[in-house]
Amino acid sequence: MIALPTPKDFTPQKKDMFIKKLTDCEEFTAGDGSQLRELLHPDKADIAIRYSLAHAIVKPGQTTMLHCLKTPEVYYIMEGEGIMYINEESSKVHPGAAIYIPPGSRQYIHNSGKTDLVFLCIVDPAWRREDEEIM
Repeated sequence: MIALPTPKDFTPQKKDMFIKKLTDCEEFTAGDGSQLRELLHPDKADIAIRYSLAHAIVKPGQTTMLHCLKTPEVYYIMEGEGIMYINEESSKVHPGAAIYIPPGSRQYIHNSGKTDLVFLCIVDPAWRREDEEIM
């Protein structure tokens, strides 16, 4: 039988595990009007990633502002329902939907439900203010 290492067998060095809790992230109003909490960003933590990850909320009946990013973005819908608008297309979105938003696309999302529309936003490379245009 092979003996598996136990925690006492490891010498502490640099921490490899990085965990950031949503409740520890400051909530702010993003340029598009959504309520945002930035979970991961390579410029704000010592982590080797290129992308940024944020948690967004759009309240019932609200719509984010029309905006455009120079970089690709992905929304992953976690709760609620809405209508996603990208350029001239629109589609209903529900929990479990992953939405790819090509770079340079004019986009916004509308909460068409009675509860918060909650989703994750992944931007690669990481979001920068100068890469976003509010229209």
